[in-house]
Amino acid sequence: MITPPSLLAKRIGVGLFAVVALAGAAPFEFVPAPQTDLNRVYRIDRVTGEVGACQYGLKEGTIGVTFCYAPGEGAGKQVPGEYGLVASRHEREGGVFRVNFRTGEMSVCYVFNEQVVCTPQATTASGPATVPPSSQSEGQSPR
Repeated sequence: MITPPSLLAKRIGVGLFAVVALAGAAPFEFVPAPQTDLNRVYRIDRVTGEVGACQYGLKEGTIGVTFCYAPGEGAGKQVPGEYGLVASRHEREGGVFRVNFRTGEMSVCYVFNEQVVCTPQATTASGPATVPPSSQSEGQSPR
């Protein structure tokens, strides 16, 4: 059976619409904190770079509660881009890296005082990283 060109065009149009609709349906990405004894998951808006986090907690007489932390200093909406989260492989690290795949900028985000905060974004083009003298002398990476 041969499909008429007009029907074929309609089917292609519907298919393309479905692909575009599905691509826009998932604006968030979720990444667990790398710390092995912490049940926290970070969430990022892939377009705005806004970061939040939630974790499970025990509560007497219940099955538990979900604690969520709103964006605080530096974790709010950024210049529109293509953002993601990257967890380090450090098993005692409670934060994650926010990365902008378009510009190469990165910042570190973590929970502090009941909200998610992020350091200012930087790239290797911003200049050399500064390491506190105490960390340099002990051979440790900054936290």
